[in-house]
Amino acid sequence: MPEHILFLTGHLAEPQLRRVLSSMGDAGFRWSVHDLGLQVAGLMTAEMIERRLTDPQGADRILVPGRCRGDLGAVAHKLGVPVERGPDELMDLPEFFGRARRRIDLSRHAVTIFAELTEAPHMALDAIVAAADAYRRDGADVIDLGCLPQTPFPHLEDAVQALHAAGHRVSVDSLDTAELLRGGRAGADYLLSLNLDSLHLADEVASTPVLIPRQPADLDSLLAAMEQLDARGRAYLADPILEPLPFGFTASLVRYHELRRRAPQARMLMGVGNISELTDADTAGMHALLLGVMAELDIGALLTTQVSPHCRSAVREIDAARRLMHAAREAGSLPRGISDALLGLRQRKPFPLDAEQIAAMAAAVRDPNYRIQVSREGIHAYNRDGLHTASDPFALWPHLGVDDDAAHAFYLGVELSRAQIAWQLGKRYVQDEELRWGCMVPPPAEDLLRHRASGSTLRRKKEVAS
Repeated sequence: MPEHILFLTGHLAEPQLRRVLSSMGDAGFRWSVHDLGLQVAGLMTAEMIERRLTDPQGADRILVPGRCRGDLGAVAHKLGVPVERGPDELMDLPEFFGRARRRIDLSRHAVTIFAELTEAPHMALDAIVAAADAYRRDGADVIDLGCLPQTPFPHLEDAVQALHAAGHRVSVDSLDTAELLRGGRAGADYLLSLNLDSLHLADEVASTPVLIPRQPADLDSLLAAMEQLDARGRAYLADPILEPLPFGFTASLVRYHELRRRAPQARMLMGVGNISELTDADTAGMHALLLGVMAELDIGALLTTQVSPHCRSAVREIDAARRLMHAAREAGSLPRGISDALLGLRQRKPFPLDAEQIAAMAAAVRDPNYRIQVSREGIHAYNRDGLHTASDPFALWPHLGVDDDAAHAFYLGVELSRAQIAWQLGKRYVQDEELRWGCMVPPPAEDLLRHRASGSTLRRKKEVAS
C-alpha cells in the first residue's frame, strides 16, 4: 500500500494545500490534511505540534511547513512516526516531491578551486592566514599566493609554511622564476605557471607545476611541455589560458576543447578571472556557464580571484556551480530544478500565489495583524479590515493606520521595502524573513540569526499568542 503522509497546516493555508495536493494526482503516496488550529502555518513550532497533535491519524509520515521551528525529533518520538519539514511554500510541494524522488546529491564535485590572494606580498602573515581561512569556508581547496611584478615578497617562505600549518594546500603564482623556485623550495604544493622555457624548475622542486603556453595562442608549446613532463613521469596541470571578452574568449575556449581532444587524459586547469573580473556583469551566471564548460571538457581545477567588488562572492559561486554541474552530469539531467544557490537576483517561481488566491486568503482573516504577500500583480497588504494592493509601498501607507505606532510602522516599512524589491526583481518574498540571494550573500552570523529569530516584531508575537 502507498505511504500515507499527514500534512499539518493552519486555517488560512488549508484550502490551498488541499488544492495543491489534489492537483498532484497520483504522486505515489496517500495524503490527509490536519489543521493544527492556528491562523498562519508558517508560525507553527514543534512545541505547538507536540501540544496539539496527540494522534498521527494512521500516517506513516508527517510533513510540516518548512519554516516550522523547533526539535521535530522529539515530536517524532512522541508520535511514533517520522516528522519532517517540507518546502517553505506549499505551492512548491510538487517540485519538492520531484526532487525527493531524484535523490539529488550536492555534496560531491569534481573541481579543485584555487583561490588567489592577489595582494599577498603586502599582507602580514596573520592576515594571509585569516584570508585563507575565509576562502576555505567559502569552498576553496588551494590558497594561491599571488606575487606581484617588481614587488619584494620577503616573507614568501614564511607564508607558505604558515598556510601549511593552518591546514591549507598552497600554490605560488609568479612571473618571476626566482620566486617560483623559492616557493617550491618552501614546500608549495603547486607552482603557477611554467612554460616550455621555464620547465627546468620542475626538476628542482617537488611542487606540481601548472603549465601554460609561451603565448596564449601557442597551443603547440603547451603540448610540448606536457610531453616532456609525461616522459619524466611528473604530474602537472595544463592551462591553455582563458582570454577576456571580447578579445579572444571564443578562440581560447576552442583551445581548451582542442587540448582535451589531443590529450584526453591530461589534467587541466582553467583560470576564470579574465572573464569575471574584466566584465561588468553579475558573476553567478558567468560561473555557472564556465563550470558547465569545465564539466563537459572534464577540467578538474579552476583558478579564481576576488579583486573587483562585484566578484566578492566568486569562490562561493564557483563552489555552488561545481556541485550543480556535477550533480546534473551524474544524473543525466539539465542543471535545472536542482539548486537555487546561483539564482541570486531572480527565482524560477517567484510568485507562488496570484492576486485572486491572495484575496481568498485575505477574506478569511479575522484579526488586525497585517499579512504581506507578493504576486505578479503587486504587493498585497491585508488584515481583517481589508486588502490593499500596490506596486509602491508609499501608496499603501494611507491604508495601514499605524501613524501613532512607531514600532509597528517601522516593521511594516521594512517588510514592504523587501516586498517591493522582490516584486521588482522577481524574487520570492516571505514575511518576517530576509530576501534570499543564494550564494551571493553569506549566511548571517549566529548572533544575528538569534536576534532575528527572537525579535520578529509585533505581528509574530501577537499571532503566536493567538
